[in-house]
Amino acid sequence: MGATKTVTDATFSSEVLKSDKPVLVDFWAEWCGPCRQIAPILEEIAKEHADKLTVAKINIDENPEVQRDYGILKLPTMNVFKGGEVVKQIIGAHPKARLLRELEDYIS
Repeated sequence: MGATKTVTDATFSSEVLKSDKPVLVDFWAEWCGPCRQIAPILEEIAKEHADKLTVAKINIDENPEVQRDYGILKLPTMNVFKGGEVVKQIIGAHPKARLLRELEDYIS
């Protein structure tokens, strides 16, 4: 298994909302090309910053409840959760350098 964690509608609350560190949740789907494109980048970020940030993935086709609850309309969308709340949203596939800049408040 990789450094990213897979979450589901059933495990979202315990794995993300109750986490003691920030969690970047990648909302994705098999049919989404840009989602597949950023997956290896998110895996690298998960490995490099595991001490400060958890990177989780949720497949919206298999887990529609969380997608609906957070109004996710575009893929990929990445929400950063801290203390059970969304504190940042990143929409679209971006290069690693940009994602790291977007996440610097949570990984520095």
